This record gives sequence, C-alpha cells and structure tokens, in this order.
Amino acid sequence: MVKVLLFDFWGTLMENGVWSPTRQVKEILGIPILFSEYVVRFEKTMMTSDFPELRMAFENVAQEFKVDCSERQMEMLIGMWNKSWMLARPYPETTEMLAELQKKHRLVLVSNTDRFSINNVLNKFGMKKYFEKVFCSYELGLIKTDSEFLPKVLAELGATAEECVMIGDSLESDMLPAQKAGIKAVMMDRRNSRQFGLKIRNLNELESVL
Repeated sequence: MVKVLLFDFWGTLMENGVWSPTRQVKEILGIPILFSEYVVRFEKTMMTSDFPELRMAFENVAQEFKVDCSERQMEMLIGMWNKSWMLARPYPETTEMLAELQKKHRLVLVSNTDRFSINNVLNKFGMKKYFEKVFCSYELGLIKTDSEFLPKVLAELGATAEECVMIGDSLESDMLPAQKAGIKAVMMDRRNSRQFGLKIRNLNELESVL
C-alpha cells in the first residue's frame, strides 16, 4: 500500500523562472565537459553545503571546474540564479493536487537545491504546509544520486521502500536512484517526450498510476 509520496521540486511541482539554471551556469563559465558529467559534480559542489551567500557558492563551482570567473560572469550567475527563483511559479495543478493528495498520503519533498531558492519559493507560495518533511541536499550534505540519500530519508520517516513512490522529472536524479533503493518511480514528463515505464504529464494523472 502506498503511504508516502516523495516529490522532487524543480520541474516536477515548480517551474523555474528561467530556462535551465544549471545549464546556464555551464554556459556562462564555459565549462568544457559533457553535461552528464558536469551536472553531478555541479550539484555536489553547489548543493551539498549551506553557503551563506550565492557568491561563495559560485566561487566554489568555479574552483571545482578549474575555470576563472570574472566579476562580470559572477554578476551574471547571481542575477540569473536569483531571477530563476524570483520568477518561479507552481505548475497550474500543483497546489490543488497537493491538497488533495495530502488527504490520503504522507507528502515529502526531496530536492537537490541550494538554500536560497527553495526556501524563498516555498515561503512565497505557502507550500510548506503540504509536506510532512522537506529533505534538501544542502542540509543533508548529499544529493539524490548518492546511495545514502534515500535510505536516510526512509529511516527518518520510519517508512519502507515498498510504502513509497518517487515522483520526479529527472531520469538520473529521481528515477534511477529510486529504483536502486527499491522505491516505485513515476516520471513527470510534462512534454510527453521521454520513454519511461510509468510516467505522467501532470499531477492530475498521478492517482491513476499509484
């Protein structure tokens, strides 16, 4: 029986205010490696520490990838990242469906994120009330692809893998880690453009696949 719904945040419940902030960091800094290699290193570097300010986070990213970051580039990075959360919006059905799902299930948020954007957005839209618990990478010191992340979440919730379902928009960050942990995975594919066993186009379709 499904008791716990584990939700990814960005791209699943919330739409970024700008196009792919993670990819934009790569382009602004001119990091010359494949995105598949870059993204894990980027998330580990920027999203597993509680940096007091964005500048420090991006300095850490530049150091990790051994690239110079000019003051102009730094201003571009900070401006773009702030614009992303400031212009972010829940997808049209998000809050209504979370309120409905909350009546039947324990809702939990699991996110690879810095501390600035997610907290600002959750507070702005009053969304914390829907979640029993919020697990953020910057607090745990782990990202979702780390083998310890989901077992730690389950332990803190007092739940088994069989009682949980992961809902997310990333094959690498959400679906594969969930499957490795023995958790049922449902992909959020709003453009209906990817192949995966169980997938939905919006939260209205979730109950039909649980």
